[in-house]
Amino acid sequence: MDSKVRVRFAPSPTGGLHIGGVRTVLFNYLFAKHHQGDFILRIEDTDQSRFVPGAEQYILDTLNWCGLTPNESPAHGGAYGPYRQSERKAIYQDYAKKLIQEGHAYYAFDTAQALEEKRKEIPNFQYSRAHRMEMKNSISLSEKEVAELLDQQIPYVIRIKIPDAEQVQFVDMIRGEVSFDASTVDDKVLLKADGMPTYHLAVVVDDYLMKITHAFRGEEWLPSAPVHILLWKYLFGLDKMPQWAHLPLILKPEGNGKLSKRDGERLGFPVFAMDWQDPKTQEKTIGFRERGFLPEAFVNLLAMMGWNNGTEQEIFTLDALITQFSIDRVHKAGAKFDYEKAKWFNQQWIQKTDNELLAPLVKPYLDAANIEVHEWAYLVKVIGAVKERCHLLPDFVSQSAFYFKAPEGIDTASIQSKWNSDKQDFFTALSNEYEKFAQVAEFPKDTLNLENHFKQLATDRPIKLGELLLAFRIMLVGGKFGPGVFDIVEAIELKDAAQRIRTCLSLLSTN
Repeated sequence: MDSKVRVRFAPSPTGGLHIGGVRTVLFNYLFAKHHQGDFILRIEDTDQSRFVPGAEQYILDTLNWCGLTPNESPAHGGAYGPYRQSERKAIYQDYAKKLIQEGHAYYAFDTAQALEEKRKEIPNFQYSRAHRMEMKNSISLSEKEVAELLDQQIPYVIRIKIPDAEQVQFVDMIRGEVSFDASTVDDKVLLKADGMPTYHLAVVVDDYLMKITHAFRGEEWLPSAPVHILLWKYLFGLDKMPQWAHLPLILKPEGNGKLSKRDGERLGFPVFAMDWQDPKTQEKTIGFRERGFLPEAFVNLLAMMGWNNGTEQEIFTLDALITQFSIDRVHKAGAKFDYEKAKWFNQQWIQKTDNELLAPLVKPYLDAANIEVHEWAYLVKVIGAVKERCHLLPDFVSQSAFYFKAPEGIDTASIQSKWNSDKQDFFTALSNEYEKFAQVAEFPKDTLNLENHFKQLATDRPIKLGELLLAFRIMLVGGKFGPGVFDIVEAIELKDAAQRIRTCLSLLSTN
């Protein structure tokens, strides 16, 4: 086996990339980079009936957004290409024929109709040693009959011949020793009638030719392991086989079963990395990116679903993950997906990210809400003021809109119940003073002076300061939220603050 670590992610271009797939990419990538190895992206497009235009580019775009760039891929090239299985068709046929010649595979001439009739006749029918002699194949037929069918170019598939009694074993890097009884496995198709390989043959041949040293994949592929191990044994020898690790599933929030797209639709959260629109059905599935997640947070939360470094630490940069990643810290059990926890990761990363870097990410959301940003420096300042209250990037709209324009709706109901003439007089005086101060350049307008001024104005009035501050907040932002009220006044200017007070006073007087 090549001494350099080489891992691969080999998706089928059939649609959007589920977070389970992205986590498989991540664990491959972290393992490779931790060992100064290479990460390869290989497109397994052998099933042309399921091929979806645009899906391959979507996969590449997703990895690019996540910062998980392959060393080799259809887009990046490399010494072991081509990296699309559909462009490697001739390679697989030679290996399939070799298996037949050595008695490990056979031709099967059964029509789709014949197979369907057998399935009706026998519940849970498996094309295996139990029934292969009842079918039309090169084991049940004579050599002469087989030769005639081949000469007549009768369509056929090539199936692996699973041995009658054999224990198939391997050591999984996560699960330890795993053993299968081969007699429970059916004779999988290796080469289809159109000459294209199935996953079973292609994955083994490609991993060998591309010198893959470690293969990480989801635990749902465990039942296929006996077929793949036998193919390694028959074609290349088990000493050439990569080390395998079958990763735990990402589970539904309630824990019963694998997380699916339907779960996201049912519970209102994304399960794809980025927006995906099916070109055939036009069905759109929302992604984490468009929901307002930072890629750093997305990668961080995926790493923590099934792995930890043995401490309570949860926030990791990609570089820190590379440094600390160890496959023996990956759990065997599945990890429940928790969307609230996912948003917490994003909030942590929003707080960690420099305001200048956040600004170009936030601005499109403000633009979409018709909020005009006239000064970039002002936007950066506003982001710094509200970021700790934002879990997702769209939250910046609701949390900062009042910095750019007066609120369109004001929660006067929360003021009205305790409103009186003393408060009316106080805010009338405050708005008048703000108007006056706005004209005086030397007025020291900073948060401390604004707060002192507000308290001084309230000192001689029979009003609770807390009630005044709540009413003032609602006048400025429209509701009971936002950063410190005097920070807001300092940012929006005294003239604007005075106008917002007067607008609210007029609404209160008409109620």
